Amino acid sequence: MRRLSDFTARALGRLALGRLALALGIGAVGGALFAQLGVPLAWLIGAMCLTTASALAGAKIMVPAPLRWLMIAVLGTMVGSAFRPEMFERAGQWLVSLSGLLVYVAVVAVVISFYFRRVARYDRATAYFSAIPGGLAEMIVVGGAMGGDDRTIALTHASRILLVVLTIPIWFRWVEGYQPTPGGVGEAIASIPAFDLVVLALCAVVGFVGARALRLPGAALIGPLALSAAAHLTGLTESRPPSEIVVISQVVIGASVGCRFAGVKARRVLSALLVAAGSTILMLGISVASAVVLHAVAGLPVEALVLAYAPGGVAEMSLIALALGIDPAFVSTHHVVRIVLVVVLAPAAFKLFVHVRERRARAAEQEAKGD
Repeated sequence: MRRLSDFTARALGRLALGRLALALGIGAVGGALFAQLGVPLAWLIGAMCLTTASALAGAKIMVPAPLRWLMIAVLGTMVGSAFRPEMFERAGQWLVSLSGLLVYVAVVAVVISFYFRRVARYDRATAYFSAIPGGLAEMIVVGGAMGGDDRTIALTHASRILLVVLTIPIWFRWVEGYQPTPGGVGEAIASIPAFDLVVLALCAVVGFVGARALRLPGAALIGPLALSAAAHLTGLTESRPPSEIVVISQVVIGASVGCRFAGVKARRVLSALLVAAGSTILMLGISVASAVVLHAVAGLPVEALVLAYAPGGVAEMSLIALALGIDPAFVSTHHVVRIVLVVVLAPAAFKLFVHVRERRARAAEQEAKGD
């Protein structure tokens, strides 16, 4: 029996490894192809598009969560390298836009929940947790526990991220005329001193492990980002993670988005994409409106505010900011704060809403009995 169990475990391990290798191979081909075509953020978008198409075609592909976390830790370290002491001079402006996130999240939750209820006919819990702009993993788990359809919530969030990541960089590159950061994202590994490589590696590993131990949301990004920011603000290092590893992280993160559609019927995915397209347009509209208002109030650049408020994944949006050279520290900080807000407040707000409705229903029932 034990031999059979060991054999099964090895077989499953080889199967998972094969699916991972196929996913990364497809992602790398997609990234290289898009890079040749001059698409912005080519390695991320190319990997995402080709793995999504492969998943819809029935390919057995997967990217395990630990590998995605590792690559997000690299990204967090990369984003942390954008923090500089002179940013403290703009702290007052940041507070205004960070405070606006609470209003933004509330408006999006109300408007998009209404959209999902009326257009897609989702039940109340599914509509609400599908509408929250962020915290994909947490919204799936909590939404399912509170009576929502966790598969629909997952598909809706994955579709939103896919559409936002496709839309934002292409718009900035080909409509607004933004050029990718000269030299790409990161530095060649041969040009980075050994001491700096050790510091960056420690920021990624220790930051991730520490943030997980503290049970922080988005630990893979927040921990490394915080330690890397501290290392760069104090002058311990001025280096950024190697460009070779950053490219690999883009392929892994992009492929992991596409792999979320594996095993789902193409018809259901296309239906989810259609519904998500409407909600994404509404979300982006609210994001742009928020950016315009905050620009008028705080004088912050509209471009940075649009990226900071765009309803994409925190890892993906941080990469876009890095690639376009649009204040990645500002953008990533806002996305991290948004994730913390939705993870902490969204479930509590839904519980309160349900509680109020139940109290009103009981009061109405008692009043009817009294009559």
